[in-house]
Amino acid sequence: MTTAGPALDDALAEPVERVGRSWAAALALANGAIWVGWYGPLQILLASQSEDFAPGTGMSKETLLAWVTGAGAVVSLVANPLFGALSDRTTARWGRRTPWIVAGAAGGALSLLLLAGASGVWTMAAGWCLVQLTLIAAFAAVTAAVPDRVPRLQRGSVGGWLGAAQILGVVGGTGLATVAGGTGAGYAACAVFTVVGVLPYVLRYPDLRLAAANRPPWSWRGFLAGFWLSPRRHPDLGWAWLTRFLINLSNALVLLYLLYYLRDRLHHGDPEQGVLILTAVNGVTLLATVVVGGVWSDRVGRRKPFVIWSGVLMAVATAALAGWQTWPGAVVAAAVLGVGFGVFTSVDFALMTDVLPKARDRGKDLGVINVANALPQVMAPALAAPIVTHLGGYRMLYLVAAAIGLAGALLVVRIRGVD
Repeated sequence: MTTAGPALDDALAEPVERVGRSWAAALALANGAIWVGWYGPLQILLASQSEDFAPGTGMSKETLLAWVTGAGAVVSLVANPLFGALSDRTTARWGRRTPWIVAGAAGGALSLLLLAGASGVWTMAAGWCLVQLTLIAAFAAVTAAVPDRVPRLQRGSVGGWLGAAQILGVVGGTGLATVAGGTGAGYAACAVFTVVGVLPYVLRYPDLRLAAANRPPWSWRGFLAGFWLSPRRHPDLGWAWLTRFLINLSNALVLLYLLYYLRDRLHHGDPEQGVLILTAVNGVTLLATVVVGGVWSDRVGRRKPFVIWSGVLMAVATAALAGWQTWPGAVVAAAVLGVGFGVFTSVDFALMTDVLPKARDRGKDLGVINVANALPQVMAPALAAPIVTHLGGYRMLYLVAAAIGLAGALLVVRIRGVD
């Protein structure tokens, strides 16, 4: 792929030229760097600060951490479609997406450093919300770069590399936060990696510029109305959104009380270590299939069968947690869930880009679609708690999760515009 500056007319065109491996690798690295900035705090650093700040607040460290991360989740729900829409309208010299990647990564790094210096609950919460706000700006732009630049029959493989980078970013962020030597040093390490990781993409590959004449006229009413994507006018997008939402909700229900499931139901001797082992098994099988599934989907030119069967596989593994309640059963279920979710992650991303209604609104529409990733994290606790405590316990929880995931997989057949 050439690195010469693209023409203005290319911004809204359907891409036809295949991207090179180096372009995909640079974009994947940028994506992974953003996830480092998210998951170093989420896995390690915010929990450590919550433990420090909880005394005297009247809250336990678990409750404080839940409130802070919940506030950040609300910010992300709003910010993703907002920044996607703003990048769609950007006519800067450096393109539609690159300015937001740069600003988001730099703002995220500064917000992480602010969070490192938090002196109490309110500065901690404000810092985390700023981290979410700024890194979402970069993430929305990185995601939108795929339908901007990648032809349809290459999006599965590129989506697979982005998914692999996401997983490695989670592991890398957790590792940096752990080995850096203290909370402040952990935040600083994540901040540096976040900035450095986006540089190869933004410095080496020119972005597509949007001509000012192609930017729609501005009005608050039109801008806000654009965030509603009518399922009646865009049924394929509606069914694709619902599929992603249901499968992510099923996955969130599986993960939410995993520690308690091992301790209270399986009576595992060391449930914390058990969670770590299951996470590692799941991560290995997910990494093994996330790229392969996307490449295979590209080669056969089909999406729906991969999404359907990966969802069915995940539902079967989830049901196994209800029916085979032993430690070996949990290990097998974690491995099978990783296989299914790896294929789903890459191919469903490609499917989503295939059903986008307009090239002019790619960033905004993908932002709306990404709400289907974040919203289940907010809904899962409200749904899981009454099931576990009053409606049948963990067996019923995992049966409900399996049914939700299976429904999501089967609803893919309602999408008509994609093979």
